[in-house]
Amino acid sequence: MGNSNKQRAESAPQEALRPHAETAFAGELAALAAQDDRPRPARWNLSPWAVATYLLGGTLPDGTVITPKYVGPRRIVEVAVTTLATDRALLLLGVPGTAKTWVSEHLAAAVSGDSTLLVQGTAGTPEEAIRYGWNYAQLLAHGPSRDALVPSPVMRAMADGMTARVEELTRIPADVQDTLITILSEKTLPIPELGAEVQAVPGFNLIATANDRDRGVNELSSALRRRFNTVVLPLPESVQAEVDIVSRRVEQLGRSLDLPRLPDGTEGILRVVTVFRELRGGVTDDGRTKVKSPSGTLSTAEAISVVTNGLALAAHFGDGVLRPTDVAAGILGAVVRDPAADRVVWQEYLETVVRERDGWKDFYRACREVSA
Repeated sequence: MGNSNKQRAESAPQEALRPHAETAFAGELAALAAQDDRPRPARWNLSPWAVATYLLGGTLPDGTVITPKYVGPRRIVEVAVTTLATDRALLLLGVPGTAKTWVSEHLAAAVSGDSTLLVQGTAGTPEEAIRYGWNYAQLLAHGPSRDALVPSPVMRAMADGMTARVEELTRIPADVQDTLITILSEKTLPIPELGAEVQAVPGFNLIATANDRDRGVNELSSALRRRFNTVVLPLPESVQAEVDIVSRRVEQLGRSLDLPRLPDGTEGILRVVTVFRELRGGVTDDGRTKVKSPSGTLSTAEAISVVTNGLALAAHFGDGVLRPTDVAAGILGAVVRDPAADRVVWQEYLETVVRERDGWKDFYRACREVSA
């Protein structure tokens, strides 16, 4: 019986836990392409107007609803899209949790139909990840040749006129970062071992993301920074905007994880978002009380994680309704990163703000219980 189940699992088509944007939103992208009669830059799947509509959401003339992928100022998206239509690369900058990676992926999906040409930046990212590498079996057997060369995602994007992505650019060592200078300025990638080069064709561009909390880690050289047009993604302006973002992403994640839909989780999400905003801003939402901020970022992305984990607890160990006891432990884990200093900040916030807030008694008790 066990082998039979294993064989069925291996033969059945596998659905990705987290599909790429161009797969998850293929219907919306197809609908936009079918009704998009505006000029498109070379090798773009959509016009700049349609790309912006895909990111920001809207209703098409035939009634098709395009869901918002980014909730924020329209001008930010318009500048980002316009940058990709020029010869300058795009740098998305912001604090952790401001949807830089999310926006980068959806921009690439809308422009090129492929968001997978990705270089993940780390302290150990080698130069080959941006330029090219070698198949060493081929290299030893036949020497340097085109067959032995392994193109990077950036090289492939140059050759095919696509959008490449570099995540966490400032995490990459400075000397590796600077391999992008010739690529972005000359639109050429030399291959000295072969006495050849790859020249970018129209449609090529690059989106990089950087966390502005990482300033001083591997700061961009002035030469490289000049090759980018920088767009800063801000934190949500209002509580309601952040609640909308968290609610939408939690619903999407819940569907992918087969979790039940929240009967009415708005109040629970509002509390999590309010706590995070007050602690990271250093003042209560009404502006009357100053509070200390912990060492963590308490971003929108972390709020999404706390609520999603709470929903899983409610589904598997509760009655399916998101309650304060389901999110209290997640909030504590997000706030208290430094056990000594952050715990003091959290206890003070609980006693001076949460305890005195009307309608928050159950939330206060749940947080006190897990904090004890």
